[in-house]
Amino acid sequence: MADGIKGWARILRATRVSYWGLGWALREEEAFRIEAALCLLLVPAALWLGDTGLERAVMVMSLFAVLITELLNTAVEVVVDRIGLERHELSGRAKDLGSAAVHLSLVQVPVVWGLVYFS
Repeated sequence: MADGIKGWARILRATRVSYWGLGWALREEEAFRIEAALCLLLVPAALWLGDTGLERAVMVMSLFAVLITELLNTAVEVVVDRIGLERHELSGRAKDLGSAAVHLSLVQVPVVWGLVYFS
């Protein structure tokens, strides 16, 4: 542990920087803002449409998976841009892979909801 922070202080600091990251994403990343807004709208729908706690949990977690994936994709993009703005095949590939992950996370939402709702 490089910073020497332990115990509850470490947990509190980790929580604080996590919220800083969320705040940055909400301010700076339009895709994250759109997905977060849709999540806020769809979570109540998931709670209403699911018949059991498990169904509700799966539907809500499918939405959270989109947000998590978008945050990880943004982290990849920030690191790649930090390394350099010149075009490089590997940088482009890293960004494309992150984008593909976001796309798959978006595709799984209607699949999960459809399976829950129509089964």
